Formats: sequence, structure tokens, C-alpha cells
Amino acid sequence: MSVGTHSVDAATLLDLYEQMAVIRRTEQAAHDLFMRGLVKGTTHLAAGQEAVAVGASAALRPDDYVFATYRGHHHAIARGATPEECLAELMSKATGVCKAKGGSMHLTKADRGMLGSYAIVGAHLPMAVGAAWSARLRGTEQVAVAFFGDGATNIGAFHESLNLAAVWKLPVLFVCENNLYMEYTPIASVTAVPNPAADRAAANGLPGQLLDGNDVLVVREAVAAAAQRARRGEGPTVLEALTYRQFGHSRTDPAKYRPADEVEQWLRRDPLLVSKEQLLGIGVDATEIDAADSRAAAAVAAASAAAQAAPDADPAQALTDVWADGGATWRT
Repeated sequence: MSVGTHSVDAATLLDLYEQMAVIRRTEQAAHDLFMRGLVKGTTHLAAGQEAVAVGASAALRPDDYVFATYRGHHHAIARGATPEECLAELMSKATGVCKAKGGSMHLTKADRGMLGSYAIVGAHLPMAVGAAWSARLRGTEQVAVAFFGDGATNIGAFHESLNLAAVWKLPVLFVCENNLYMEYTPIASVTAVPNPAADRAAANGLPGQLLDGNDVLVVREAVAAAAQRARRGEGPTVLEALTYRQFGHSRTDPAKYRPADEVEQWLRRDPLLVSKEQLLGIGVDATEIDAADSRAAAAVAAASAAAQAAPDADPAQALTDVWADGGATWRT
């Protein structure tokens, strides 16, 4: 079957839809737990940006590397972290994906290639370059993917990473999730080019592509092509996925600075609505889509309950996992 120019079978698209539904439900659960005072600190929700994570992950190998920002719940789950261990992490539980040492902004699942979410804007881009260099040295044909927001394109590390990756033709993908705002500032008001990531690729001799970040099939196809190019030794690609966060920058942000008509326009392009229309368009019955939604809701409800019931993290474990051997003794 085909959706527009994208070939896909109904079962695959329904699976992608259900993955996005699980992430959306997990984000909502995180919001609700925060409002109940069960999540400490803050959260940066990615509701509305699920298609980028799910589409990209569907195009990658299990052993590829992924680096994300502090808005990284969707990437962690797309790469294999469970809703339960993510929600437990947010609540500082012992069963959290990082054993309560990471919190919302540092979700990591190393055994699934999810090498972390990073709170410092742009800091992980050189790390992705380093991971790609490691893959090159070891001859594994692995690809490293750095996801970052539009604001990171005005950080020095962005330009330095693109330059070095281009010089060495490293197998790294730079994927900008352009949700139009740097925290509260429109990216367009502080950037000289219309497309902050894609338009800057050419300066480093790299291909740059602008794509619909709310269409999971578009993202999957673009990442698959860029990954194949990288594995062939042809170097990096810059992808700029246009998307929109449905919450404010963080839980302290009501997002009143965004025009109401802009919000309404983007809500009509919700990734889940886009995929639902595609499913209906290729003949999938609405009852099957409803069943996927029900499974997602049940799975996340169970995950939330289990995470809330999990034991709190043991403070005695706070300094373990800091060094590779579990402690700093070897350094002294």
C-alpha cells in the first residue's frame, strides 16, 4: 500500500501509530504526576513531536546511537525505554531507567543505543560526532544520530560539530526538531536564515533537507536515506523536521506568547491525527485504530500505577555508576 509517495503496509503504519500513542499517553501521565506533586524538578514535554522520534527510530538499526535533548522522553521510549521506567525515573524511584540519577532531563538507555538526554543546549552534538568516529574506527557501520532543537543551531557546538563531521565524513545524522521557539523566543526573530539547520548545511558541504516532522512516514524515509548514505561512507546529513510542541517550554511555561491561530493550525497537524488519516486512507478500519489507542492507554495506565508503587531510590546508591567500575577509588 502507499500513502502519498510513501510505501507502507497497514500493520507497520498501525504499529508506528501505536508507538506514538504510547508516547503521547506517557507525556500526559508525566504532566498529571507533576501536577500532583509526584514529579520533582521540572519536565520538558514533547507532546506533538512524537513522529520525529518514532519515524527516525523505525529507520535505524538497534545498535545505532541516539543522543537527545532535555526534551527527550519520546526518543527514550522510541529506542526501547519503557513508560514505567521513564515515569519511575521522573518520580525518583529505584526502578527508574537511570535509578533516579537522571530525572526528566537525562533519560538514558545505553543497552538500546540511547546514549542520553542532555540539559546543556548543543552539548551532545560533539558527543554524537565522537560516537560516529568510534563506529568508524571499529568498522561497525553504526550511525550516530543527534536530535536537537532549533535554538541549538545558534550554539557554537552545532557549527563545530558539522564542520568536523564533514571533514572526516563521519556516519552521523544531525536532526533538528524545529518547533519554532527557543524556549520563549521565536527562532525566526534571531536567525538570519529561514531554516536554521537545513540552510546552514551547505556551508559545511553537507546535504540539508527540510521535512514535515509531524508525518512519521516522511521522517522514516528521510532518516533511512540519510543513514544508508552514512553507512556507505558518504558522510553526514542535516535534516530539519518542522514540528510543534503542544505544551509550553517546561511546566512553568503557559506558552501565552504563541498566537492562538498558530497553535490551532499546528494542532490540526497533530502527528497522531496525520497518521490516523493515513490509516483510514489505506483502508484500516476505525475499530483497529481505536483498539491501538485502547492498548496504549491501558499500557501507560499500568505503567503509571507500577511506577508510583515502586520503592523510592536508596540514597546510599547515589554515588554508584559515576565511574565505569562503580566508584572513584581507582582515581585516588
